[in-house]
Amino acid sequence: MSQGPQENEIKVAVADPAAVRSLLRRVGFRLARRRVFEANTVFDTAKLTLRRGCRLLRLRQAGRAVTLTFKGRPVPGPHKTREELETRLPDAARFAAILARLGFHPVFRYEKYRTEFRMERGPGMAMLDETPIGVYLELEGPPAWIDRTARRMGFSQGDYITASYARLYLDWCRQRRQKPRNMVF
Repeated sequence: MSQGPQENEIKVAVADPAAVRSLLRRVGFRLARRRVFEANTVFDTAKLTLRRGCRLLRLRQAGRAVTLTFKGRPVPGPHKTREELETRLPDAARFAAILARLGFHPVFRYEKYRTEFRMERGPGMAMLDETPIGVYLELEGPPAWIDRTARRMGFSQGDYITASYARLYLDWCRQRRQKPRNMVF
């Protein structure tokens, strides 16, 4: 099977969202999309076939936009690199019903507020994600651009997080000895 478009990204945990917004402006980023609430639902089979194969099927509602995303198996390395296929949908509930009839059911929900930033020139983007377990800066683009941009912002590869929000949430629950449920506000 051929690979589709590749996603390359990293996350960095941040303590102060206002300071990160200022830092983004100082290195040349501008607001591309205002802060929006995102509700994400991850679907899988009863046997967790996708999770076991390190793949993901997600339905995201961000404002009025509904997006279905498939993410393939990550490639090992300093960045999270994997196939990503996305399409816009007109109706989340109807598509969730279609998925259920195909044997896919919700297995995890997570919420966040996302603000997107872009440079006037450059192939990548930055996203500031406010989640129930903390705030993260995501850089997405070609690996060389990610590394160059992270360095300009004062981050090194040691700061890079390539784990999914589901993995970060499970680790967060384990540290607090809490039973994982869904990562929602």
